[in-house]
Amino acid sequence: MIPRTVFNGEHEQFRNTVRKFLENEAEPFHSQWEKDGQVDRALWNKAGEMGFLCPQVPEAYGGLALDYGYNSIIDEEVARAGLSGIGWGLHSNIAVPYIIRYGSEAQKRKYLPKCISGEIVTAIAMSEPGAGSDLQSVRTTAIKYNDHYMLNGSKTFITNGQQADLVIVVVKTNPSEGASGVSLLLVEANSPGFQKGTNLEKVGMKAQDTSELFFDNVKVPEENLLGVEGQGFVYLMQELPQERLSVAIFALANAEAALQWTLDYVRERRAFGKAISAFQNTQFKLAELDSELTALRVFVDRCLELHYEKKLDVATAAKAKLLSTDFQCKLLDECVQLHGGFGYMWEYPIARAWADARVQRIYAGTNEIMKLIISRELFGDT
Repeated sequence: MIPRTVFNGEHEQFRNTVRKFLENEAEPFHSQWEKDGQVDRALWNKAGEMGFLCPQVPEAYGGLALDYGYNSIIDEEVARAGLSGIGWGLHSNIAVPYIIRYGSEAQKRKYLPKCISGEIVTAIAMSEPGAGSDLQSVRTTAIKYNDHYMLNGSKTFITNGQQADLVIVVVKTNPSEGASGVSLLLVEANSPGFQKGTNLEKVGMKAQDTSELFFDNVKVPEENLLGVEGQGFVYLMQELPQERLSVAIFALANAEAALQWTLDYVRERRAFGKAISAFQNTQFKLAELDSELTALRVFVDRCLELHYEKKLDVATAAKAKLLSTDFQCKLLDECVQLHGGFGYMWEYPIARAWADARVQRIYAGTNEIMKLIISRELFGDT
């Protein structure tokens, strides 16, 4: 691999700490968490004690005020170990940044310290049964009455949905409008009328709790409006590049790990009297994958550098998400093939990674939406 320059010595020391933590506190238990449908809640508290949750939160609210490289390292180490059940990325990289950027002073002081400690687990509720990537068409409503909003509707495919204590809910505060009618509300899980559905049974990511959420006349105080009413769609568009970069970073780290698992396997597995690695087909397939991975790693690292500088634009983030997740799925499919029948056995990490990865091309905006975003940049508004 080309030497990486996006991380410094302090970043790499942090990486070692994260890796050791995951080896001791998560890897031995992940198979059981897959059966349980969620990770042990105590893991969140332990991660909070180690400073692994929301490292970018300003010091004024109990955070470490670290750069986004630390978030990326956590993502990479979780991906490298195949720990797809851990929802820290959704919490730290996607949900909490909305509170940091758009929250009132009172909201920040109330919620951020507990988000850092793991006392509060967050989720963001965008998708609905009839509205996935089309966020302008959400049907969940929040109608203003005096000093509160009355929230009604449902959401689906919500990561951290079972364990969430605080949910950022995408709603229509003006149902007759499109994008300009969208707002964001901070909804506490203990609110009367807020119910969590059963944990959804997914093809992969089996240890990650994913739920439907239901809102039946949930009374949300007006002070729980996040930012300005009617600006929710704008906020979502501003934050999605970071979410898509996070997905790309996870995809490549997982692909790197899978490539290494496969290299180790083909060196040991024998067929027709010699190691599988001795066959030209094996060598050529892995050479191709390694070459593409090297090129994508340089590109995504450059995207991370641009994000440090607050210069990562929407279309470039879409390119990173599109290319990295398509490649992740391609690599994993090839690696399963090189494992033969054992590649289809759940006990092998390559099988679990293969199943886990498929959703990467769907969430954070489908890859078809990524192509639409890129096309709009190429052709303008035509």
